[in-house]
Amino acid sequence: FQLQASGGGSVQPGGSLRLSCEVAGLSLRHYAIAWYRQAPGKEREGVSCINAAGATDYADTAKGRFAVSRDNAKNMGYLQMNNLKPEDTAVYYCAAELARCDHLLTLYIRPGNWGHGTLVTVSS
Repeated sequence: FQLQASGGGSVQPGGSLRLSCEVAGLSLRHYAIAWYRQAPGKEREGVSCINAAGATDYADTAKGRFAVSRDNAKNMGYLQMNNLKPEDTAVYYCAAELARCDHLLTLYIRPGNWGHGTLVTVSS
């Protein structure tokens, strides 16, 4: 299956972006959708996850600012990012796995398919 994250761009600190994750070749209904990011020179890290039942999980850096959601009818996942900070600058990826969100966010289970990421730049 194919994953494509989109919606990235350049914003000023305090701004917002909504990322989308489009999945083709797979019905997302039974899958957890996880979001990750990788900043220059840093390792990939988990940001947020929503499981098949709609329960959400967030990294500490995302709590209170980001909101993950899904639309099974459209086979899409979303990440609403508010109050963005320069340290949020990274390439963002989505993944779909039959796994627990806590395992995905900590990369205890590493997704086998990352797809193409989308660049988010937060700068004044």
